[in-house]
Formats: sequence, structure tokens, C-alpha cells
Amino acid sequence: MRKQPSGASENQTTWLILVGFGELQRLRFLPFTLFLAIYVMTVGGNALIVLAVASSRTLHTPMYFFLCHFSLLEIGYTSNIVPQLLRSFLKGREAISLACCLLQFYMFASLAAAECLLLSAMSYDRYLAICRPLHYPALMSTWWCGCLAAGAWFSGFSFSALTLALAAPLPLCPGRREIDHYFCDFAPVVGLFCGDRGVMWGAGVSISGFLTLAPFLLIVTSYAFILRTVLRIPSGRGRHKAFSTCSSHLSVVGVFYGTLIVVYVAPTDHMAPLLRKAFSVLYTVFTPMANPIIYSLKNQEVKGALHRLWGQLTRGQLSTSSWILA
Repeated sequence: MRKQPSGASENQTTWLILVGFGELQRLRFLPFTLFLAIYVMTVGGNALIVLAVASSRTLHTPMYFFLCHFSLLEIGYTSNIVPQLLRSFLKGREAISLACCLLQFYMFASLAAAECLLLSAMSYDRYLAICRPLHYPALMSTWWCGCLAAGAWFSGFSFSALTLALAAPLPLCPGRREIDHYFCDFAPVVGLFCGDRGVMWGAGVSISGFLTLAPFLLIVTSYAFILRTVLRIPSGRGRHKAFSTCSSHLSVVGVFYGTLIVVYVAPTDHMAPLLRKAFSVLYTVFTPMANPIIYSLKNQEVKGALHRLWGQLTRGQLSTSSWILA
């Protein structure tokens, strides 16, 4: 465990202890190796999707534009949490400053909220493509796609900053320096403060609920209209082709919100701390790894782009594209 800084001028109350998976301390390198492999697969898989879309002109469409932003969010999301988790496997309890803890919580909340909003934008794109195909090019212009993506990023980081700002006037509780988790999640962070925490707790729950429930309702509504439109297609082949364009996104939504419900909605108060942390691993570690796998296995266009990308890499002919940043 990293030693706390010493010296008369150092404010010791600003240092916290992340317990991590202390129960697995005896295993050390086994969980470290496993989660390091998962982290490399997650970052590498999402980076490959970004490169594949950037290098393939056939994928320069709104759906894959949003997919690139989603992959970038996943890279930032997992990189915010997993390195701390890997250190905990080797060192056990880890000292972390209050400022770093709050920053980790802010990045975690912001990126998760942005992912929810971006998933809803992707479902809206699928709704327009299937239910209003004649108006789709005009309604999903490059400018409007950029606005939706920027709005997801900006909203996620702005609303999360509001929650964090409510903690500024609150004092730390004396003696509360231990966080029985492997990262600074919302509930452990709120538990560090004394005074009137009701405002911070209520605002955090309300904002996170709005940023997750509202996009989910939009996704459900979009797919209700999509399903109605698909069922009206006379041929079975036409129905399969129309709905196949949504299968990857629908799978990602199911994995994302499924693990979200297990971690934050299911009753876990009476669970053992190790089991609660294990459920959190589903949401913070395995879900970001599953998304590039889903898109690479279920989407033929992405699979084709990845094959072409591999050919370009082996021939040293990969050219970058600025379309993603447009």
C-alpha cells in the first residue's frame, strides 16, 4: 500500500483508503493477469472499431459515426477505473487523495451518462433509417449528427459537475477514510461527507435517474415504432434485413442496461461486500469489453471493414480519416 505523505503542512484528512479486492490479495498475479488481458482487449477492440470506421468510406454514415464516439467513451470509461483495480490486486489497499477520488467519480459518472445519451441517439438514428427512410438523409445530416454527439458529451460532463459541486461546502466526516470498493462510486463518495447530505444525495439520484431513464424510454419508444414498421413489411426477407441493422445496437443496449440494473437497481444492501464489488465488475469491466465483440461478430459491415483494415495494416497502407471529427 502506498504510504500517506508526511509532514506538518500535509492535511492528512485529504487521503482515503480504497479497500479494493483485499479478499483476493493472496492470488495477486492471477486476477491481475486476467483483468489486464480484459483491459487490453477492451481498449484494443474499441480502438480497432474507430480505425476501421475511419479507414472505410462505406462506414461513413451516421450509425457508425455514433459508434465511433461510443467506442471512445468506452476507452475513457474503462481507463478511468481498471488501472486502479489492477494496482489493488498487486498492492492490496491503496491510498488515494480526496481530489483524485472525486475526479475519478466525476469521470465515471460523466462518461456513463454520455453513453446513455449516445445510445438513445443511436436508437433515434435507427428509427429514422427504418421508419422514415425518404427523409433520413435530410434529418440525419452531418451537422445534426455532430450536434447529437456533442450534446451527449456536454450533457454528461455538465450534469455530473453539478452533483460534484454540491459536495464542495460539505465537511468530511471524522474517521471516515476507508472506502470498501475498488473505485470511487457515488454511494461511497457521498458517505465520506457529513452535514446535510440529503441535497447531494437527492440531486445525484435525480440527475443520474434522469440521464439513464429518459434515454432508456426514448430507446424503448424508438424500437416500438421500429417493430411496428418492420412487422408491416410483407416479405420475411425484408423484415429480417430491416431489423438486422438494429441487432448490434439492441444487443449493446441490453448488456449495458442489464448490468446497470443489476448493480444500481437490484437490492444489494444485504449482500456481502465482495459480491457487491463483483457485480460492479460486470458493469465497469466486462460490459466495455463486450461491446466491440458484439459489433464485430453481429455486424457484417464492421467485420468487412476490420478485414480490410488488417490488410491495410499488413501492407502499411493505412490512411487516416478526419470524417469522425467532422
